[in-house]
Amino acid sequence: MNDKEMKILRYREENKNVKYGQTVFTGSSLMEMFPINKLLAEHNDSTIIYNRGIGGFVSRELLEVVDVCAIDLKPSKIFINIGTNDLSDSCILISELMENYDKIIFEIKAKLPEAIIYLMAYYPVNYEAAAENMKECLKIRNNEKIRTANAEVKRLAEKHGQRYIDINKNLMDEQGRLKAEYTIEGLHINEDGYRAVYDDIMVYVKEPISP
Repeated sequence: MNDKEMKILRYREENKNVKYGQTVFTGSSLMEMFPINKLLAEHNDSTIIYNRGIGGFVSRELLEVVDVCAIDLKPSKIFINIGTNDLSDSCILISELMENYDKIIFEIKAKLPEAIIYLMAYYPVNYEAAAENMKECLKIRNNEKIRTANAEVKRLAEKHGQRYIDINKNLMDEQGRLKAEYTIEGLHINEDGYRAVYDDIMVYVKEPISP
């Protein structure tokens, strides 16, 4: 059993004990690594947020287990950050990613019509600050491609009447790259980087749900 399969099994078990009507974060490693419960504790905030991100996931994989990673928790709000691994693969077209993303939203809305879905803008990267072993990947998954994909995510949110949110402003340097001090190897974000976006994402977590 690989790491992804083990996490799916663990989440399936943990989902038996969740409190319904809360907030779920789902997606790939950039969501899994978001230390949201540590940051909530630092702010003495009792908001319940379940993190169901799985590192390495592409959009097709989230589609296959969207029940475990979102639907089964019956949340009122779902924050999704999926597709960055698709963008790292030169064989996967942005159109193919968006087709899977579209199906993910359809699936959630069919089972949870009242839930609000927040489609998150992809975070920027920093080729210049990248570790040598990441540079080939970041030639494919570059900021220009990310901006193109973000425009498509925004369109997808509008199509489904959901929310597109961009919390990237505190992460970016003057050139629109991920700030060097916030990245682990040019792509992933360190804890301070997540602290830099915490206040902005919590605005959406806490915004009232209109009837």
